[in-house]
Amino acid sequence: MARRMREESFRAEQEEGRYAPHVRPVNEMVDALRQQDGRGWMPYVAPWHGGAEARVLSLLRDPGPKTQAGTGSGFLCVENDDPTAELQAQKFEEAGIAPHEVTPWNAYPWYINRSPNAAELRAGAAVLERLLGLMAKLEVVLLQGNEAKDVWRRLLTARPEAVRERSLEVVSTYHPGRQALFVRDPEERARRAQHRIDAYRKVGDALRKSDGRR
Repeated sequence: MARRMREESFRAEQEEGRYAPHVRPVNEMVDALRQQDGRGWMPYVAPWHGGAEARVLSLLRDPGPKTQAGTGSGFLCVENDDPTAELQAQKFEEAGIAPHEVTPWNAYPWYINRSPNAAELRAGAAVLERLLGLMAKLEVVLLQGNEAKDVWRRLLTARPEAVRERSLEVVSTYHPGRQALFVRDPEERARRAQHRIDAYRKVGDALRKSDGRR
C-alpha cells in the first residue's frame, strides 16, 4: 500500500518512533546536521525503514517537498505522498525487499529542492561517510540518478578507506522520478523503465543470496 503518509495514524506512528533504537543513531545525526553551516533543514529517516540496521542504502538526489515538516511528512520514506516514493514502494515490494531492509538517503541530504552543485555534493559525500559508519549491516548500495552516482564517486575518491574493507554491492540505475523518462524516443523510455526494474531485482537477489550464505 503506497502513500500511507496521507494517513494521520501512520504519520503519528512515524513521529512517535523517530528515536526508536534502529533509527536513533541516524536521526540523532540528522539533529546534529540541521542548520550546519547555514545549510538549513534536513528530514529524518522514518522508522518504517531500517535506519542503522538496514542492509540496503538507497540514494537519490535531494529531499523532495513531501519530506518537509508541516506541508509533508518530515521524513524520508517510500510511503510519502508523491509519485517518486510511490514508485519506489512498488518496485521494492515487487523485488521482495521489505521496508525495514532499506534506509533512504540523498546525495545532498539538506532540503533544497533543486539539483545540488559540486560544493554541495562534496558536503553530501562527507555526510554519507558518517552514515556508512552507522550502518554495520549494510550489504547493498542502490544509486538512483546521476547525483547519487556522483556523490558515491566523490566518496570513493576522497575517502576510499570508508568502503575499502566492506564487501558492498553497488547497483546503479535511473532516478525513480518521472523526469528520468522525459525522452522522446519511446524505446529509450522503455529501456530506462526496465533498467530501474532490473536494478531493484538485482538488489533483492543480492539480499536473498546473502541470506542463503547464513
